[in-house]
Amino acid sequence: MLAAFAAQDATSRGRQYPEPAPANRSEYQRDRDRIIHSAAFRRLEYKTQVFINHEGDLFRTRLTHSIEVAQIARSIARALSLNEDLTEAIALAHDLGHTPFGHSGQDALNECLRDYGGFEHNLQSLRVVDVLEERYAEFPGLNLTFETREGILKHCSPKNARVLGELGKRFLEKTQPSLEAQLVNIADEIAYNNHDVDDGLRSGLLKLEQLQGVTLFAEQHAEVRRRYPDIAPRRAIYETVRRMINQVVTDLIENSRRLIEISGIEHIDNVRHHPEPLIVYTPAVAEKSRELKRFLRQHLYAHEQVTRMMGEAVKVVHDLFAAFMRDSRLLPTQYQDKLQAQDDPAGRARIVADYIAGMTDRYALREHTRLSNPGV
Repeated sequence: MLAAFAAQDATSRGRQYPEPAPANRSEYQRDRDRIIHSAAFRRLEYKTQVFINHEGDLFRTRLTHSIEVAQIARSIARALSLNEDLTEAIALAHDLGHTPFGHSGQDALNECLRDYGGFEHNLQSLRVVDVLEERYAEFPGLNLTFETREGILKHCSPKNARVLGELGKRFLEKTQPSLEAQLVNIADEIAYNNHDVDDGLRSGLLKLEQLQGVTLFAEQHAEVRRRYPDIAPRRAIYETVRRMINQVVTDLIENSRRLIEISGIEHIDNVRHHPEPLIVYTPAVAEKSRELKRFLRQHLYAHEQVTRMMGEAVKVVHDLFAAFMRDSRLLPTQYQDKLQAQDDPAGRARIVADYIAGMTDRYALREHTRLSNPGV
């Protein structure tokens, strides 16, 4: 049974293009299914989380990350009697607009589009589901519900919010999204913070000794070593990361449940007009989470090996953008057709950005090689 303040079909703000209600599933199940069957979702398998695809087979990709976010988010949603199907749909779609090469690719594309409105992956994810997916005869995109689209759009500048109509209103009026959207935002953070520890240790870029200075890791690792003194090192890491996730998720559920009860909300509209988010950690666990994030930023994301690897990726994105803007004949036929119908330079740049953002890591590298060395 869903709580009264959960998102429900009956209270949905609907779709951009009206459709008959689904016969054997909910509106949000339909959203989830459309996302899973999209081309953009499949491409996440070969898009970087931290390590570029060819760096190793066991490192997380945008696809495995999205699945892990969905698992964590659904667990939280069930505990709080929120809508699991909407939660899952948002979680699976939240990275659809991510470029190849992770945040470095996004930053590079943003630089390329500096004079054309910039690039932001949340907005691109929305563009993917609203426009770029071409699967249905009667409408562009996936025609998802307002609530799923709202959850995808985690951040938005006032300038962009003004052109998004109803969807952008909350960024101008400082209101809240649904509780399902709020919890996916934090589940995303939980997944990448904790699983990047695992990937960082597996890669050798992080050392166990370094992590002993991080409270969340050190507490759980000490408990694992105390309870299982003969455990193998790799197994101890798995057990530690599992316990780290359990600690923050449990805290989030218990604290959010308390805040929801105190707030007295009885409807999703009460959620939207509540002055603060209601899905939040206790202050103590919030600080532990921030400490872990600071550690990863300093010791993993800024590691010399990652920086060097991403520096090469940035060059690939810049080179591809420059080449396609200079000669549209290098693009696939469907993108050439779109460019020919576009007179505005900003519109042309956006079409090129759509093509690059949709690339997987290995496709971008292959295209770069092809353009740099035509005879190869």
